[in-house]
Amino acid sequence: MPWATNPFFSRQEQPQEVASESDVDPEAASQAQDVVSDPSDARVGFQEPSTKLTGYQIFYIFGLDGVGAFILSGGINFAIAYAMYTTQHYTPSNMIRLFQLPNTLAGDMAVTIFIQCIITWLVELILVNRDLKSGGVQAIGFLPEPTSRLVRWYMFLDRTEDTHEVGGLKHWASFLASQVLRALISTVPCFVLLFGPSIGFLTLVGTPIPWGPVQDWTYATKWAPQVFKLLLGGVLSLLTGPAFAAFWLVRCGWALKKNEARYGQS
Repeated sequence: MPWATNPFFSRQEQPQEVASESDVDPEAASQAQDVVSDPSDARVGFQEPSTKLTGYQIFYIFGLDGVGAFILSGGINFAIAYAMYTTQHYTPSNMIRLFQLPNTLAGDMAVTIFIQCIITWLVELILVNRDLKSGGVQAIGFLPEPTSRLVRWYMFLDRTEDTHEVGGLKHWASFLASQVLRALISTVPCFVLLFGPSIGFLTLVGTPIPWGPVQDWTYATKWAPQVFKLLLGGVLSLLTGPAFAAFWLVRCGWALKKNEARYGQS
């Protein structure tokens, strides 16, 4: 069966039919037999890639990783904002403002977008690959591979062999850097889509105040900042959760069809 291993595991060679001792080197044959009989083979559990988008894949992408992520992320962001802003000592120099430091909702929003995109990428990497490896969900196998060099790089399609020892510090540093880099790239469209409309929403619910030659807005410690962070975190998860889950389902489908030993590493 075509297969691909979870990117957190070391590379495994595909099982080979062991020829007779007269056809191959006895030592090589013995090594191949060890691979076949290894009970901890990391390939066990993968399903065949789907030839169309299945009902469960739709539920998995848009239900669990979309609506479910919206509720979870929105709740977490609400709780964080509640702890942050309700404990503030509210003074004229320490008000919650839209642009002005030290308590700026615009700055909070920018940091949230970047951090949440990275966390969501890493969480989806772990959870989706776990579900793929256990057979809980099928990989998507009907989409053609892209031809653009940039897209192929982004989706680990032109991966070079990792020369670092698997499991070593350099291996994990390279692995983490490759993931975080792609997560950071994904923040760009999210920032473009969400920052402007969020600023517009916040100007509607804030109280206008002068800020030098321009205008700023201020907010009470409850409830505008908390509701805003709930909506921001929820909508951001609704955008990134399904996209990242689909990314790994599609990437795994290509890896399975090509009998790749690993996927998801640069």
